Amino acid sequence: MKITKAEFAGSSTRVTQKPARRLPEFAFIGRSNVGKSSLINMLTGNSRLAKTSGTPGKTKLVNHFTVNDNWYLVDLPGYGYAKMPSSARAELRHLIWDYINNSEELVLLFVLLDSRHPMQEIDLQFIRELGEKGIPFSIIFTKGDKQGPTVLQKQVEQNKARLLEEWEELPPVFVSSSVSGDGKEDILAYIGQILQTL
Repeated sequence: MKITKAEFAGSSTRVTQKPARRLPEFAFIGRSNVGKSSLINMLTGNSRLAKTSGTPGKTKLVNHFTVNDNWYLVDLPGYGYAKMPSSARAELRHLIWDYINNSEELVLLFVLLDSRHPMQEIDLQFIRELGEKGIPFSIIFTKGDKQGPTVLQKQVEQNKARLLEEWEELPPVFVSSSVSGDGKEDILAYIGQILQTL
C-alpha cells in the first residue's frame, strides 16, 4: 500500500470526542521517547505530520490522522513516563485505555518497542493487559538503524523469546527505522492486507 495523502483530523481526550467520520483505525503506542512520532512521519512520508520532540511525554492527546481518505492512523500518548506527577500519569492512563477499550473502529494496535534494549516490565505489563482484554496488536521494534545488524537481530530475538515465555505465539513483528525507512513497506502492506478483509 502506498500513502498518497495524510492529514490531521483532530485531537481528543475522550473517545466520545473522536472525529465524527467513522473509518478503520490503526493506533500506535509505546513507551515515551520510543520514536513513535518519527515512525508515523516516516510511514506517511510527511516529516511534519506528527510532532516529534526530544522531550519524553510530549503527546498528551489522542491524535487522529486521515490516511488516503479511507482509514485513520491514531497517535496515542506514550506510557510509562516516570518524570510526571502520579495524578498526570493516572490521567494519561485513563485517556489511553478509554480509547483502547471503547473505540469501536480500532482494528489494530501497534506496540512500539526500542530495538536497542531488553523489554522493560512496563512493556510486558502493557502487552499482558492487551491480551487479557483481547485487543488485537502487533509489535514494531523501532530505531533499527542504531546498531549493527547482528546486534540488532540478537536483541530482537531476545525480546521475542521473553514474550514467548508468556505467549503461545507472537503476533506479527516488524523492525523499523525512521532514518533508513526500513520496515515501511512491510508495515503498510500489513495494514493494506487487513483493510482488504474489512
